Amino acid sequence: MSFSQKKVLDRKKLFADPFLITVIAGIFLFLMLFILYPLSILLIDSVYPEGKFTFSVFAEIFAMHAFRKAITNTLFLGLITGIGATVIGFLFAYVDAYVDVGSKGVQRLFNAISILPVVSPPFVLSLSAILLFGRTGIITRGLFNMNSTGLYGLPGIALVQTLTFFPVCYLMLKGLLKNIDPSLEEAARNMGASRFHVFTTVTLPLLLPGIGNAFLITFIESVADFANPMIIGGNYDTLATSIYLQLTGAYDKSGATAMAVVLLTISMGLFIMEKYYLERKSVATLTGKASRARALMTDKSVRIPLTVFCVLVTLFVLIMYALVPLGSLFKLWGRDYSLSLKWYEYVFKNRGYRVFTDSISLSLIASPLTALLSMLISYLVVKRTFAGKGLMEFTAMLAMAVPGTVLGVGFIRGFNGGLFHTGFMQELYGTGAILVIVFIVRSLPVGTRSGIAALRQIDRSIEESAYDLGADSAKVFTTVTLPLIKESFFSGLVTTFVRSITAISAIILLVTPKYLLITVRINEHAEKGNYGVACTYATILILITYAAITLMNFLLKRFGTSKVRY
Repeated sequence: MSFSQKKVLDRKKLFADPFLITVIAGIFLFLMLFILYPLSILLIDSVYPEGKFTFSVFAEIFAMHAFRKAITNTLFLGLITGIGATVIGFLFAYVDAYVDVGSKGVQRLFNAISILPVVSPPFVLSLSAILLFGRTGIITRGLFNMNSTGLYGLPGIALVQTLTFFPVCYLMLKGLLKNIDPSLEEAARNMGASRFHVFTTVTLPLLLPGIGNAFLITFIESVADFANPMIIGGNYDTLATSIYLQLTGAYDKSGATAMAVVLLTISMGLFIMEKYYLERKSVATLTGKASRARALMTDKSVRIPLTVFCVLVTLFVLIMYALVPLGSLFKLWGRDYSLSLKWYEYVFKNRGYRVFTDSISLSLIASPLTALLSMLISYLVVKRTFAGKGLMEFTAMLAMAVPGTVLGVGFIRGFNGGLFHTGFMQELYGTGAILVIVFIVRSLPVGTRSGIAALRQIDRSIEESAYDLGADSAKVFTTVTLPLIKESFFSGLVTTFVRSITAISAIILLVTPKYLLITVRINEHAEKGNYGVACTYATILILITYAAITLMNFLLKRFGTSKVRY
């Protein structure tokens, strides 16, 4: 059977299955309504501010010196963070794959550093940096008695973003380095090339697409980051903070919308470059032939400097994370370091537990919905042929490129106006449902990418056998496909929970006093200088996320699958 005939047959099966048709229509409705529609409203509002086509709003915001400066600041910060995180991540990955560190304890330290950014709020390192290097910090005030510090602004943001994002680069490049066939490098060494020459002519060229990919992903994350610049940025405004301040401070919805479009354009351009250019530049070096393990470097001139550097960076990051629970126990940071539970009492008094119940309940609602939706999209993209399949995959992955503040402004303009001036959709604004939807949209790309990778490993004949026995699509998906990808499903479940409960950039624009969320409270108290309270909330949040991952690993073990790894 030719490919075209198989395609026609797949389509006939699809139209004969009402369940699949309903699922496809429902998914497209969700994607159009909660991803494409808010972004489209942003674009329309920015050029139709008063019912007529004009670029006057863009002219107004670009006439603002502060906005032009924010663009320059954002791109410069992204460049510094991207280079710093990629270089440090590469050194960690190189030591892990190529150097004999001589101790399993060091390897455990590296593994610990890779999980911390996942389970902690995005601004924990900002709090730690303030506690260390702020105006009343241990180092600045305690050791050197300095009244002023250069932490607030570009140096502080670049430091915390680099330390936050380099583990992502480390995990990406670690896999690429370990997949390089050692025989390629050994052949060059056998021909008399020095180790440095082999690295520059063999190893590095193979890694360049991956390094570029890691750099761009870090650049996108830095450009979209809201929490760190908000807490530690001082007068160094970025696009994300400018949008927030324009909307909540100047009450200029049109200006905030135009600013959001500018930020969206930058992030989308970077995303398209990463997804459709660099991802296709990857180089395969695994031939399928057996090869012996790589001989790790033992040369002290290489091993000692690299290992010491990585260990020092790891210890510094771990100390910074450890400062958060310590900060929650000190009576008054910078003045009274005696231990006390006063901040925990403050957090939980007067029904303070509601902050945690609201955050946990909304995240628990979003988690299974996101996991199921991402698996359904993955199943349709990998296993089914239908018109619009490429659009479905692109739209599901689109939220990865949309900064949280942009999505928040889009939801405000879309569901507090736009096409929905009245009716059920307009009533979504200000409810818990809109927060759950934002959680789903923000986590959908991660679950979809994981599901697609898992489903591509399943032979199509397994499901076709079930169809031949008379099962319909719903039965095949629930009894055959889903059990085979249950690890990805549960991994998506816990990932969504962690991402939802630690989210800040999108929901800070949408949350109302009706719902109290942990990350919003942390941001509020950090801005006011109440670092003891902020550290207390952050410590409890980290414990919640660790508990969620521990529970999920236990469940996966009971199901007979491997552990969730971050």
